[in-house]
Amino acid sequence: MGGCALKEATTNPLARSWRDIPQNVKPRAMSREGRRRVKLRALRIAAAAGVIGLAGWGAWEVTAALRSQGGLPGAAGGAAPVRELSLSTDGVLDKAWLARTLALPPDASLMDLDLEGLRARLLASGQARSAAIVRKFPSTLAVSLSERSPVARLAAPGAGPGDPALLVARDGVSYQGTGYDPAMTGSLPWLVGESAPGPGGRPAPIPGMGTVAELLSRAQLEAGPIYRSWKSIDVSRLETDGEIVALTRDGLRETFGAQEDFYRQLAKLDLLLDAAAGKPGEVIRDINLSLGGQVSVALAPVPAPVPGAAPGPASVSGNPPSAPSPAPVLQFHIN
Repeated sequence: MGGCALKEATTNPLARSWRDIPQNVKPRAMSREGRRRVKLRALRIAAAAGVIGLAGWGAWEVTAALRSQGGLPGAAGGAAPVRELSLSTDGVLDKAWLARTLALPPDASLMDLDLEGLRARLLASGQARSAAIVRKFPSTLAVSLSERSPVARLAAPGAGPGDPALLVARDGVSYQGTGYDPAMTGSLPWLVGESAPGPGGRPAPIPGMGTVAELLSRAQLEAGPIYRSWKSIDVSRLETDGEIVALTRDGLRETFGAQEDFYRQLAKLDLLLDAAAGKPGEVIRDINLSLGGQVSVALAPVPAPVPGAAPGPASVSGNPPSAPSPAPVLQFHIN
C-alpha cells in the first residue's frame, strides 16, 4: 500500500505556479485599424527618408557645380570677380551709362558688392524710376531698369542761356536726360511756374504734373498742329484755380480747365482757330476753355505798320516808333 502511494506521487507531481498550468487561449489578433496605422507609419518614415536623401543629393550637385565653375565663395580660386554687366531696360539708357554710373573697381568681387549702394547710384540721376540688381554666377551682374519718359522741359535753377535743360516726367520728377534724341527733347514745351528747388539742386517734384501730361498727350495724339504751336506751359495756377495755360509761339494764350474733358476743349480750340484764320483783320489774343459749356475769346485788331519805320523796335533816327492807339479788345462767349 505504501508503494502505491509513492508511485502516484511520482507520476502526478504537484504544480508549483500558475505559469506552469497549460494555457490553451490564443493571443488576440491585431485589428484592421491597427494594421493600417502601422502601414501608414512605415510609409511616412520611408517618404521622409527619401526627401532627405533627395535634398542632400541636390545640395551636393549644386555645390559641386559651383565649385567647378569657381562661383562658390571659399572654393579654389577665391570669390568670383565681375566679368560682365547685363542690362535690361524699357528706355534709352545703355551699358556704357551703366558702367559709368556703377563705377565698379576692376577687381570687384561679385559676392562683396553692396547691391543697395549700387541701386542708390542708379536711382540718383532721376531718369531710372526703379532698379533691380541680381548676382548671376559665375561672373555676371544683371541690372533691370524702369525709366521715366519726358513730357516737358524745365530750365535748371541758375542755368544760363546755353545750359542744358532738365526734363520733366509724368510724375513731376525732373532730371538730366541721357540717351534721348535731341530732336525729340527739343520739341518738348517749356514748363513755367514750377515749384521751388528741392534736394540735390533739382526742382522738387511738381504737383499735378500727371494732369498736365494728360493734356500734352491728348494734344499730341489728337491735335498735332496745336501741340506743335505750344512754346510753354504755365502751371502756376493749376493748384489754386485748376487751370493750365498754354502759350503759343505766336503769343496766343490758351487756358484749359483741369477738371474738364481735354478732348472736348481741344476740339473747341481747333474750331475757333479755323474760324479765326478766315479773318485777316483780327487776331486772337486769349482763349479760355475752362468755363465748362462756354468759351471766352478775346480778339484784337492786327496792329498797322508805321509808315517809314524800319523793322525792329527802333526807328532809323534812333527813337522808338510811335505806338498805335490801342484798339478795343472784343470778348464773346460761344457754346
